[in-house]
Amino acid sequence: MGILSNDIQFHIKTSSTQIGKYVLLPGDPGRVPLIASKLTKAARVSQNREYNVYSGFLGSEKVSVCSTGIGGPSAAIAVEELIKCGAHTFIRVGTSGGMDLKVMGGDLVVAQAAIRGDGTSREYLTPDYPAVANYMVTKALVEEAEALSLDTDGNRFHVGVVQSKDSFYGEVEPETMPVGDFLEKRWDSYLKSGCLVSEMEAATIFSVALTRRVRAGAVLLALWNVERSKAGLPDTVTEDTERAVMCAVGAVKRLIAADKADKLI
Repeated sequence: MGILSNDIQFHIKTSSTQIGKYVLLPGDPGRVPLIASKLTKAARVSQNREYNVYSGFLGSEKVSVCSTGIGGPSAAIAVEELIKCGAHTFIRVGTSGGMDLKVMGGDLVVAQAAIRGDGTSREYLTPDYPAVANYMVTKALVEEAEALSLDTDGNRFHVGVVQSKDSFYGEVEPETMPVGDFLEKRWDSYLKSGCLVSEMEAATIFSVALTRRVRAGAVLLALWNVERSKAGLPDTVTEDTERAVMCAVGAVKRLIAADKADKLI
């Protein structure tokens, strides 16, 4: 095994004693301390490349926070190595761009499944196999999102399918790409299918979790909705991830309680 044979994981630089069974996965390394502040006795355990890792506690249960960087390849590495450290439940806490007109900036989106527009998931699942979230994780996220939401613009929540992609600029500037016609037609098909938002990691995280038989879910903050802007409709714009973070942390609390009741931990 060579460089992969040590207890310290090659990329995230953590050992099994440092990581909890439940892990929150933001993309941005800078968001990790914010999320970790919701835990007790939280402290950084490693930082390497795009991976900033903290661990703390919710009650008596150790919970970790690990950034994944942008896109599928680095996210897959994080989840694989966290699993090797003993983690079994993952929640992506991310940002996204709204697609469906009912989504406004500030809304939360709980992903039931993700369109596999990434390349990494093809290394895990056959092309016709869906990237779906774990039911129990999704249920906990929905319950928490409902408790945190209001029926006002920018404060609602939605549940459904999201798009995961590899190229940010292929989404926002498709006309500049040699394959722009293809990208625009595909985007239109996703809109007609009711896709809620676009992001870059959920499909990969779900695919790795399905392959490794662990649990994963995702809650995404919609920063804005480009389709509402195109249609001349009002929209709210935000970069405040606090409600998404609280939703993910609350969902972990619910899962810990349920797992203890079922004697899974």
